[in-house]
Amino acid sequence: MLNVRSGAAAAVCALAFLCGMSALAGAPQLKTQAPGWYRMMLGDFEVTALNDGTFPMDLVKLLTNITPKQLDEDLSRSFLTNPVEASVNGFLINTGTKLVLVDTGAGTFFGPTVGKLVTNLEASGYRPEQVDEIYITHMHLDHVGGLIQDGKMVFPNAVLRASQQEADYWLSKAKMAAAPADAKDGFANAQKALGPYVAAGRFKPFHGDVELVPGIRSVVTPGHTPGHTLYMVESGGEKLLLWGDLMHAAAAQFPDPSVSLRFDMDSAAASEQRKKVFADAAEHRYWVAGAHLPFPGIGHLRTNGSGYTYVHANYTTLTLHELQH
Repeated sequence: MLNVRSGAAAAVCALAFLCGMSALAGAPQLKTQAPGWYRMMLGDFEVTALNDGTFPMDLVKLLTNITPKQLDEDLSRSFLTNPVEASVNGFLINTGTKLVLVDTGAGTFFGPTVGKLVTNLEASGYRPEQVDEIYITHMHLDHVGGLIQDGKMVFPNAVLRASQQEADYWLSKAKMAAAPADAKDGFANAQKALGPYVAAGRFKPFHGDVELVPGIRSVVTPGHTPGHTLYMVESGGEKLLLWGDLMHAAAAQFPDPSVSLRFDMDSAAASEQRKKVFADAAEHRYWVAGAHLPFPGIGHLRTNGSGYTYVHANYTTLTLHELQH
């Protein structure tokens, strides 16, 4: 009799367990993502990649100097279909004496799927008011939109830097007036985003390739825009080159750097800059990071025939302290 009761009890427990498992399996999907930040050490510098979000990029409409057949093959090889979801990335460098942010994302200007950079900066352990300097690769909205919110500076203590060539173009009222009607918004938005920093005397453009703080220097690469700028970060014998919009479509432009974007203001110059920078990065094997590479957007290039292969950073759960020891 005891055995029967024990068996019945076991059956009830098993049924309850299975019912519980069924209830767990039926839990609603959360449909959320982890905070978008990724951290690595570059010599003595701490580098944090910050994701601003993603948006669909229609490569059929945006890319030039590539046939539809070749684009289909490139996308298929990368297990992608058009449109491709593109990341918007910024990069935070802590040198030990300065906290420097390179690009600020789109802010509230670019739709609901982006504008998350500050949220992710805070999730990574920093606050906007701690940022000492901001370096802008160029003044397109998805790189400067995050500078302001409700017309006010998001980074109230930061000095804002960009190349003089870029400032002379996008902040010019005369160039805005002379621009085609469909191009005027680009000027207006750049002037709106930078306006509070200019008014506060916190915008300080630079000329050419210069060291901005110890370990970070500008590399002006006109083509995508008149003053498009890369930033080379160097510490302890290691280098990281922040690309900005040197390239947009990894699946197509790494195999063939001559593939360009319709938004490149000087397509020939942008293509030549891309070829030169790709070759140098592959030869010297330093780190590279792209604003629109899949997050975290940090990796290396190696040659592959006449093109290149991008090798993304290897993920680790070790703390930075453990990596250094």
